[in-house]
Amino acid sequence: MKRAAITVFTSFSGQGGVERMVLNLVEAFVRQGIQVDLLALKGDSEHLRELGDGVNLIRLKARHSSTVVAELAQYLRREKPAAMLVAKDRPGRAALRARRRAGVNTRIVIRLGTNLSAAMAHKPRWQQWLRQRPLRHGYRGVDAIVAVSHGVAEDARRVTGVAAEKIHVIRNPVVTPKMLEAAREPATHPWFGQQGRPVILGAGRLTEQKDFAMLIRAFARLQEKTAARLIILGDGSKRQELASLISELQLTELVDLPGFQRNPHAWMRAADLFVLSSRWEGSPNVLTEAIALGTPVVSTDCPSGPAELLQNGRFGPLVPVGDDRQLAEAMSQVLNHPMDRDSLQAAAADYTADNAAKSYWRLCQP
Repeated sequence: MKRAAITVFTSFSGQGGVERMVLNLVEAFVRQGIQVDLLALKGDSEHLRELGDGVNLIRLKARHSSTVVAELAQYLRREKPAAMLVAKDRPGRAALRARRRAGVNTRIVIRLGTNLSAAMAHKPRWQQWLRQRPLRHGYRGVDAIVAVSHGVAEDARRVTGVAAEKIHVIRNPVVTPKMLEAAREPATHPWFGQQGRPVILGAGRLTEQKDFAMLIRAFARLQEKTAARLIILGDGSKRQELASLISELQLTELVDLPGFQRNPHAWMRAADLFVLSSRWEGSPNVLTEAIALGTPVVSTDCPSGPAELLQNGRFGPLVPVGDDRQLAEAMSQVLNHPMDRDSLQAAAADYTADNAAKSYWRLCQP
């Protein structure tokens, strides 16, 4: 096989948005004629089953970033790639250690997809200290950092100490031909297409970060003035807690948790409203997908990304994090006066995978 023009390395740990964005980017590289080696930690991920032709997939034996350095160094010595693009913080620091061990001059570019400070803010101070301490040293020698929003860029500069001129904002590769095609499939839930009650959609891992409990409480308030139904897609550790809250608020006939769905985009396109209730993000892919499909949106003004994407409320209301009362009011407002589909889709124009791939390719050049 021909030597790769670029190497991409990340951990495929679960069904998260980072994994989907990496594959979107890799597939865009291939469409543009760029040879790719994809180095995968936990290469048994469901995501990799969707990987198209033209990518040299290398499933690493290591199962964690802390144990992969020797294997990465061996690859770097053997292949001597001009550039390695790494997604996520821990794999990025492992790649830098591997380069030092291998003694090669491969350009290392690390993509950060979340606001590290906000992600740690709810943890005890000693845990924050343990998490932040290696960040000040672990990025020594990095050639460039890609942040998915200006908020993430500023946070990365502050947390890692990397010089501002090495930090670049490239929008997430969210909008792809495959996504737009999938959205045209019929949404399978029986609530879609029924008259009288609009359908509100949320989507993401059922975790503390996404704060779906607040969305459910806001939905309960909404029922006082607007009849609607709520569907929350995804799985996670908070499922039982959310189910108990739905029962407690007597919403079992109006709220559904159908779990992970193979094609959430058909559901997004069919929904009357999409809501992001997160406490923190980097650049929220599900919110970007929703507006790219022309679905009206409401979001918390969490760090970082929603305010940039929605242009400070121009393309959808922004409400304070954790405020179910204001979220209910914003949902009612948008259901009664939705923005037109064409205007929303225009707001996502910067988030295409092909545009992102071109920007990453330029940045990865030695």
